[in-house]
Amino acid sequence: MARSTEPLAVGRVIGDVIDMFIPSADMAVVYPTRQVNNGCEIKMSAVAERPRVKIGGQDGLYTLVMTDPDAPSPSEPSLREVVHWIVTDIPAGTDATYGREILTYEPPKPVIGIHRYVFVLFKQLGPLVVMPPLYRNNFNCRDFAITYDLGFPAAAVYFNCQKQAGGRRR
Repeated sequence: MARSTEPLAVGRVIGDVIDMFIPSADMAVVYPTRQVNNGCEIKMSAVAERPRVKIGGQDGLYTLVMTDPDAPSPSEPSLREVVHWIVTDIPAGTDATYGREILTYEPPKPVIGIHRYVFVLFKQLGPLVVMPPLYRNNFNCRDFAITYDLGFPAAAVYFNCQKQAGGRRR
């Protein structure tokens, strides 16, 4: 795991989604055909299935949030943020399948422009009781962290995705 937050700052994830933080956990996000690295581009077809999210460490519970800060378009993100996935109570040293899925995975489907999809991992103080948001639109990762006393992120990674051009036939 890269312990640097510089790619998150360059990609404006720090600022748009989360505040500056010091990474304290290992997290690997792996889709069936590709691992997520900060700023990489992944095709929509490759992110249709929920990824495997591995959490390092020996102890504690974690919360995972996946969000799109660029909806409906990067130039006019009026729905900022759209939440795509929430999993709580993930034991350290396991993956997200061991946690409680609060909001089911919704695959990225950007319509206009290149969207950033951000995975944010928070260390919990203990088991959580989390209510799923009523709407996926206008989610706020910072507010979510405050509401559930999650503090600063323990890890974060993001990828870029855009609508794939369809094959036109004449």
